[in-house]
This record gives sequence, C-alpha cells and structure tokens, in this order.
Amino acid sequence: MDRKAALMLTAEQLEELREFDTPTVWNALEAMQLGSTTSGFSYPGLRLRTPNTRPMVGYAATAKVTGWTKPTAGQKNLMFDFFEDVSAMQSPSIAVVEDIDERPIGSFWGEVQATTFQALGAVGTLTQGGVRDLAEVASLGFYFFSTEIMVARAESHVIDRSCPVSISGMEVKPSDLIHADVHGAVVIPPEAAPGLAKACRIVADAELYVLEPCRNAIAAGVKPQVDDLRKWRAEMAAHRVIN
Repeated sequence: MDRKAALMLTAEQLEELREFDTPTVWNALEAMQLGSTTSGFSYPGLRLRTPNTRPMVGYAATAKVTGWTKPTAGQKNLMFDFFEDVSAMQSPSIAVVEDIDERPIGSFWGEVQATTFQALGAVGTLTQGGVRDLAEVASLGFYFFSTEIMVARAESHVIDRSCPVSISGMEVKPSDLIHADVHGAVVIPPEAAPGLAKACRIVADAELYVLEPCRNAIAAGVKPQVDDLRKWRAEMAAHRVIN
C-alpha cells in the first residue's frame, strides 16, 4: 500500500473524523490492534492554547527550530522552504514543529506566523515549543497546541524541515494524518484511516453496554452488583471488536 495515497482521505471523510473526540479515536485505533498501546499519541505536556472546541484533523508538514543561536546563511531560507511544504500539502495541513532546545527560549509561533500558515492551508500547529499572541490567534480560528507559552521570539528559526519530529513523545513523519483536541493528539496509521470513523462508532456504541445500566442505577439510587459490572464489561469488550 502506498503510504501517502492511503492517507489522502476525502474532505467528507476528514470532516467525519471531526465528529469524534481524540480519546474515542485512540480507543478505535486500540481496538484495531495495529500496534503498540503505549506510543502513537502525545504524552502529558501538550496543551491546546486556543478556544477551539472541535477536533483538529489534518496532514503533517514538519520542521525543527531553535531559538538560542542566530541562523546561519544556509538556514535563513529554510522557513520559506517550510512554507512551500505546507502549501504543497493536501489541505487541511498541520504545521508540526519541534523546538530542539533543551530549554526553549524563543516562540516560533505568533499572530504573523499563524496568519501566514493559515493562508497556506494550515489549520493549526502542534509544537514541542512555544506560542504567543494567544488572543490574536484565537480570533483566527487557528489551533495552537504547544508545550510552552512564551513572550519573545528570541532567535527562533528553522534548522530542518520535511523530517521526522517528536512532539511530547509522539513521533510524527511528514504527511502523517493527525487528530487532536483538548486531550492531546494521535497519529492515525495509514491502514486505519479509511475505516476509522466506522470504528469510532463501534467503540462508542460498545461503551453503552456499561454506561446505560450504570446510569440507570444512578438514577434509581441503587448500587450495581459487581457480577453485573463484570457482565456489562464483558459485553462491552465483545462489541468493541473491529473486524
């Protein structure tokens, strides 16, 4: 299977994935049993800084930045190469930026960058690093996910692009399909993408085998028996199987 081709979902399929929160997407991927249950998602530290209420879904255009040293002559044009990467990516794209500094000092992201990237087709950023101009960017509808909030740009500049990056423990490669919300982010494997919305519905419906009887017990003011809980959870597990 061509990996890049597998990721190119239709606009309708991408919008359908935005109907589900990111934990549900992860539950569906887990049920598909495609790989590790301890990787492929962001670890604690990545936070949504803008007031977006629906999930962000898009394709990764990647770069690495640093803020402590001035750019070399060869690095000065890398930001424009990164712009080209974003512009060439199928929309919606997501700028995924890793600040390599052990102690980040400079924010690559602010109002000017967010507006520029939005004009190029990006809907937001995931950054292992800082963001600023939060109020201005909130009005754009652009998503800011970051590990830091910063006041200064310092010497922030691109040192590499179209490369693998790490964002809060989540490894991201160029063209990866990403789903993110207030809980964090996940990378969607290419083989999972076409059937993922259906899988999300299956795992969400399966939870009703536990949720509904527990809600009924709460409403009635009674405590369910542990044997009942065991039965309900077994039913949930049975109905979470993705064929």
